Amino acid sequence: MKIVITGGTGFLGSALIAHLTSTGHEVVVLTRGRKSGEPAARVTYVNWTPDGSSGTFRTALDNADAVVNLAGESIAAKRWSPQQKERIRRSRLDATRSLTKAIREIAAPPPVLVSGSAVGFYGDRGDETLTEASTAGHGFLADVCGEWESAALEVRDLTRVAIVRTGIVLDRRGGALPKMLLPFWMFAGGPIGSGRQYMPWIHLRDWVSLVSLAIHHEGARGPLNATGPNPATNAQFVRALGHAMRRPSFMPAPAFALRLALGEMADALLLSGQRALPVRAADLGFEFRFADLDPALADIFLRR
Repeated sequence: MKIVITGGTGFLGSALIAHLTSTGHEVVVLTRGRKSGEPAARVTYVNWTPDGSSGTFRTALDNADAVVNLAGESIAAKRWSPQQKERIRRSRLDATRSLTKAIREIAAPPPVLVSGSAVGFYGDRGDETLTEASTAGHGFLADVCGEWESAALEVRDLTRVAIVRTGIVLDRRGGALPKMLLPFWMFAGGPIGSGRQYMPWIHLRDWVSLVSLAIHHEGARGPLNATGPNPATNAQFVRALGHAMRRPSFMPAPAFALRLALGEMADALLLSGQRALPVRAADLGFEFRFADLDPALADIFLRR
């Protein structure tokens, strides 16, 4: 298969590309930062400008077997100023709109568009059990995810659209986990705030497998929660992390200190959570390699 990917140079995109190429697929990466045609095994790079309009990159989509849209500014790279929030929003909407406009313009649209989203779609819902049928929440991230998903669904009349609502993807090489480790290495790890907020985690290998399922399975339409079947509270997560690292996990990080340091980001990313369950993945017959947190973290820290 020929699979076109945006966001392919990031943490998740790189892992997905490694999986796809290792299983024999050809990958075309739409990128702003590398020269078109830079050589790599089974990977071609094509320049694009994701500004909400189409462009010459659309030829890469013509006759493609799938498009995976992972483009977007990191939500945790910088403190949320009004300007940074707009960059987070626009980077997702503009990239998705560029893709959907191009899909409408080409002669042979791809059979499937797998587009990113996040469990932030649900907002802060406490211990409420959330499935793909749950309504949207409130707040900045919920609003961004809602707009992001709506932009992708604009082409559902032309192609199958699967929306991957990703949780906290666990791996030592990238994502949220490496940022959590320093306090534990310094014997100062512990719960964040009350510790009661849920952390909808998923092992990187399961995330890659679930996205691959969304590419290939005709039944994968609409939202899919890319989260493990057993979400943990923050207190449960830090206990499991401390155990995996052989470090204590009793030193709390007070909510007021986090709000002082990070502002609005603290509540959105650290002090709130979602008890999101992968109901659609189960319906499609997906089997998690790491359904429980302890084995997932053991694999991450024991793997060389």
